[in-house]
Amino acid sequence: MSLADDIFINMCRDILENGSSTEGEKVRPHWEDGTPAYTVKKFGVVNRYDLSKEFPLITLRRTALKSATDEMLWIWQQKSNNIHDLHSHIWDEWADEDGSIGKAYGYQMGVKHRYKEGMMDQVDRVIYDLKNNPFSRRIMTNIYVHQDLYEMRLYPCAYSMTFNVTQKKGEDKLTLNAVLNQRSQDVLAANNWNVVQYAVLMHMLAQVCDMKVGELVHVIADAHIYDRHIPIIRELINRKTYAAPTFHLNPEIKDFYEFTRDDVSVENYVTGEQIENIPIAI
Repeated sequence: MSLADDIFINMCRDILENGSSTEGEKVRPHWEDGTPAYTVKKFGVVNRYDLSKEFPLITLRRTALKSATDEMLWIWQQKSNNIHDLHSHIWDEWADEDGSIGKAYGYQMGVKHRYKEGMMDQVDRVIYDLKNNPFSRRIMTNIYVHQDLYEMRLYPCAYSMTFNVTQKKGEDKLTLNAVLNQRSQDVLAANNWNVVQYAVLMHMLAQVCDMKVGELVHVIADAHIYDRHIPIIRELINRKTYAAPTFHLNPEIKDFYEFTRDDVSVENYVTGEQIENIPIAI
């Protein structure tokens, strides 16, 4: 069993056994047929992944590494808010007729502000500080911008990354760690997807900043399982698990803006059967 499987299974069991239900309450999400989408939820879930030991792909079912990477780069590298720049259709439900999701996600990452002697966006500021001021406790991003929320087709779910660099005894290279803050998460549809995205991001940033990769701490304020997902989750967490795959990142890339989804790959990724047509609450 991979560490990611163990974390996922324990989290799901905790939510199902100890979570609270929103059934009968006023909720915003709904299913395509108009039925309210109720959840069983836990507040303040914290999961830790040591990326120096294992890449956190679950093996209970396959997580699409390249597609997850593509969406992460859409936000962090392209700084785009248009679905036509994506290779997948996961954002189609929230886009307008022109393909825009408004002033959300990638748009916020690309907004420039004054820093040091010039103008930078949030991504460039993170890379600058990791290279020039790695022990700063102020290396972070935030895309939950209140004055722009009314122009977002969907409020950001994973909204903040805080980076923290440590010097391990006996090692020459510094270690890059990070906290991912998420206000809300659909555990079945998005949990491992988000973990994988930000694990890839940390590997990429560590490589271009000449660091080693360390811990990813994932903090979820509202970790929930939708009512129509409960039987799927129950079946999923009782499946056979396998050893974690081996992750590879193209070692030739030294500029974050040169990475593509084809620069990531895994070996020996053995998984259970994929789950098709998961209903998504909107």
